[in-house]
Amino acid sequence: MDKKNIVFGFLGNVLDQRGKGRKRWTRWRPTIDICNHPEWPVYRLELIYHTQDSKLLEDIIQDIKTIAPDTQVNPIPVQIQDPWDFEEVYTCLLDIAKNYTFNNEQENYYLNITTGTHVMQICWFLLAESRFYPARLLQPSPPAKPLASPENLAAEPIANQPLYPSGQINIIDLNLNRYDQILTRFQQYANQATELLKSGIATKNRHYNQLINEIEQVASRSHAPILLCGPTGAGKSFLARQIYRLKLNQHQITGQFVEINCATLSSDNAMSTLFGHIKGAYTGASLGRNGLLRQADNGVLFLDEIGELGLDEQAILLKAIEEKQFYPLGADKLVSSNFQLIAGTNKDLKQAIIRGTFREDLYARINLWSYQLPGLAERKEDIEPNIDFELARFAQEYGTMPRFNQQSRGRYIQFATSAMATWPGNFRELTASITRMATLSIQGNITLEQVENEIRRLQIHWQQTTLSDALIPAEIDEFDRYQLEKVIEVCRKSRTLSEAGRYLFAVSRAQKQRTNDADRLKKYLAKFDLSWEQIKDSTSKGN
Repeated sequence: MDKKNIVFGFLGNVLDQRGKGRKRWTRWRPTIDICNHPEWPVYRLELIYHTQDSKLLEDIIQDIKTIAPDTQVNPIPVQIQDPWDFEEVYTCLLDIAKNYTFNNEQENYYLNITTGTHVMQICWFLLAESRFYPARLLQPSPPAKPLASPENLAAEPIANQPLYPSGQINIIDLNLNRYDQILTRFQQYANQATELLKSGIATKNRHYNQLINEIEQVASRSHAPILLCGPTGAGKSFLARQIYRLKLNQHQITGQFVEINCATLSSDNAMSTLFGHIKGAYTGASLGRNGLLRQADNGVLFLDEIGELGLDEQAILLKAIEEKQFYPLGADKLVSSNFQLIAGTNKDLKQAIIRGTFREDLYARINLWSYQLPGLAERKEDIEPNIDFELARFAQEYGTMPRFNQQSRGRYIQFATSAMATWPGNFRELTASITRMATLSIQGNITLEQVENEIRRLQIHWQQTTLSDALIPAEIDEFDRYQLEKVIEVCRKSRTLSEAGRYLFAVSRAQKQRTNDADRLKKYLAKFDLSWEQIKDSTSKGN
């Protein structure tokens, strides 16, 4: 059984109103012409009209009954105050769709884009493309031959026997799956976008490639927050920048990329840094400050280590994400910023919620699109292409292209992909390793000896890192962790507690009348249940 043709369209108060008496049949009227094709019968015409055009509606319905008595005309009155207002027109047509019962099994739907303002035509396109109307676009056009002149008209038209040639009916299907060539071009464009996210690195890890493919789709189609999880150095910041570049290339945003590591924000300045402040908001605030959220207006805000934000900052951030408005510190007037948030974390935010250090409602808001980035040790098949990427980046920055010879490259890759290579610093550590060898290379040649030296350097560093991890408490803020790691490193290199203290307190000790660096350092270590003896003992065992 053939499906019935159902056409939606506006009554054209210009194109459909073309004279009176028999003269009207000598003018092309698009709404009439749609029903003037016996080979393509319209079962029902959903005719949208402005209430002030009731008389024209009656005339058009009568003429349709004359030439196509089997066509049902269903008038749909609307009151659109401004037919050039996108919001008003779109809302009106969307409401019609929501209240309409579509029967795709028995009916084919079409949207007449010839009548109405350009805004109305664009809204038809958007509603068809988004499938609010499961329809194709219909565009009638006048016949190639001229219409009859009034003196040649013998009588009124007879049903299914029009007095003049029918016009052309052009059907536009927005389902791109039917157009292989267009679909192929879109696929090529998507591939280019994916390559942008990977910065052209020929990654081989299947899980990572699948993850990047989905991120490309989300970044291209959504403005919702994105949460990037993964260990330090796994590439969260790098990927966030690439997402920004993708959105910029697709003209989704016009603003800048604004980045901050929340672990570096102290409780005293976090509010001002993120949300800004007005002049006089606190002692010393002689000038106002916009803050990072306003700086990221129409751009991307990347909050790395978002789990380190205080609860007060989290509450304001949640409001800013949902309403795009917030109060700067000390202000009584809301400011606006339309930013897209990308958040990064190396912590388990669910555990942070249980501990009461992270808001559950904020987590729910930023967790719509959440991605766990694998560490370098989980992507060892991607080490070799990343080596080439780092060498090219070094060449671009320093103007010299460093190269391995076959033997030195093979040795480094063998070690880097072995079980011995743990890469606790992930891609950041690989970047540092390649940079060191490239810098020390003689005339751009990375020799086997340099590779062996770099391997020993990495092994020693990893051993020390493992020992430090054994000393540092598991439940510790990233701010304290970074500081404590440095203190342990200095203690390991120092011969005595006093020597380590003199190095660590070199500036503040000069301002004190009495210096007791050893005691200050001893008390600092005690805060973390550590002692000088523990650190030196772990160092000797490691050696």
